[in-house]
Amino acid sequence: MFKEITENVRKKTPLVHNITNYVTVNDVANVLLACGGSPIMSDEPDDVVDITSICGGLNINIGTLNSRTIPSMFAAGKRANELGHKVLLDPVGAGASALRTKTAVDLMEQVRFDVIRGNISEIKTLATGAGTTKGVDADVADAVTEENLDRSVAFAKSFAKASGCVVAITGAIDLVADAERCFVIRNGRPEMGRITGTGCQLSGLMTAFLVANPDRILEAAAAAVCTMGLAGEIGYANLMPNEGNSTYRNRIIDAIYNMDGDTLERGAKYEIR
Repeated sequence: MFKEITENVRKKTPLVHNITNYVTVNDVANVLLACGGSPIMSDEPDDVVDITSICGGLNINIGTLNSRTIPSMFAAGKRANELGHKVLLDPVGAGASALRTKTAVDLMEQVRFDVIRGNISEIKTLATGAGTTKGVDADVADAVTEENLDRSVAFAKSFAKASGCVVAITGAIDLVADAERCFVIRNGRPEMGRITGTGCQLSGLMTAFLVANPDRILEAAAAAVCTMGLAGEIGYANLMPNEGNSTYRNRIIDAIYNMDGDTLERGAKYEIR
């Protein structure tokens, strides 16, 4: 299933507009290039409507909000909706501050998203309108585990139904759900949490997958999650002695660059519930 999805990205070279955070913007651009997409970064209010108009997808990441970029997110999101483009929300740190939480909730109310991708604490914040996170990381108390997996799957489906879009909850166990089905994904390495921005990279990657596979949103989102997780496994296996998280970041991007459909099919670890 994932072979065709990932190959479509390389065939179609989807152009993705990213309003993302300045901590990880370079890595997001490089991951998009590695998977076969094409990135444009623009968050200037006078620029974003024109830029998003020429792209096929929009990735909105609230990781470094400021008074200039917030209006840009709404303007670009509404324009993307008008044009029928694919739109993804990455609510980084929702629950950590009132501004982040309000911005994410307001975006959900005013922009139609195809996918919302975040950690479990961020998604729970959006579901309730309030919450807590450990900075931009998930609260340990919220973590998806084998013990609470059934409840977590039910929550993901319920939130997907309520929000009218696919929900991707990433962590040690990843959940990608619409109202009816949930991919439970077990790719990845715990060491990925020591690299800043793997979630941001995934959001850019995922947006490219959505644009290239517009009629298979759930499967495209799940394929993107498996791609990032598998790249984490391959990148870790390729680390040499004395190499650390900086090199690991590059190894992950290289693994995505070299990944083909057959590799993803063989390495994807998932079940559908």
